Amino acid sequence: MEPVTLTTERLLLRPVGPEHADATYAACQDPDIQRWTTVPSPYLREHAESFTSNFGPDGWRNDTDYTFAVLTADDTALVAVISVTRRGPGLAELGFWAVKEHRGNGYMTEAASAAARWAFEHAAVDRLEWRAVVGNEASRAVALRAGFTMEGTLRSAALHRGIRLDSWLGALLPSDMGLPGVLPHLPAQS
Repeated sequence: MEPVTLTTERLLLRPVGPEHADATYAACQDPDIQRWTTVPSPYLREHAESFTSNFGPDGWRNDTDYTFAVLTADDTALVAVISVTRRGPGLAELGFWAVKEHRGNGYMTEAASAAARWAFEHAAVDRLEWRAVVGNEASRAVALRAGFTMEGTLRSAALHRGIRLDSWLGALLPSDMGLPGVLPHLPAQS
C-alpha cells in the first residue's frame, strides 16, 4: 500500500521512517514503554534504526503493517508511534506507545481514532483489535476512549520477555464509528 499521512486537529500521522530514529530511540528509553510493549529491552540505537528504516517502510510496502509516527501538527515533536497490523482477512490489531512528555493530553486517543477510521475506510479492515498486558491501565483507557469494547481477558496470551502473561482484548468495528463494513456483520442472537 502507498504510505499516507493522516491529519487530525492537533496531529500529523506520518509513515515512520529514518528521520524518526533519534526521537524513537530517545522515547524508548522510558522504562514504561519497555515494560508494557514488545520493544527490546534494553532498547539500543540499532533497534530504532532498524524499526524506522526497515520494519516501518517494509510493512507499508508488503501491505502487512502500517506504522505511523504521531507528530504535533507543526511537525516538530514525536508524540507517539501507532500501528495497524494485519492479522488476517479483514482483521487487524492496533498497537501504540506514547512519548512520556506527551502523555495525558489526549493525543493518543486522537491518533487511535484517526488510525482506526483510516483502517476501516482505506485498508479493508472489518474488525480492529486492541490487546494489552493486564495491568496496562493507560493503554486500556486510550482504547476505551477511542470506542473499543472490552471483550475479555485472554489467559497466558502474551509472551513478554520469556514469560507468559494474561492480556486484555478489545475490539472496534466500523459500525462503532458509524461506518459501513467491508463484509456484512450478523451479530449473534440469544
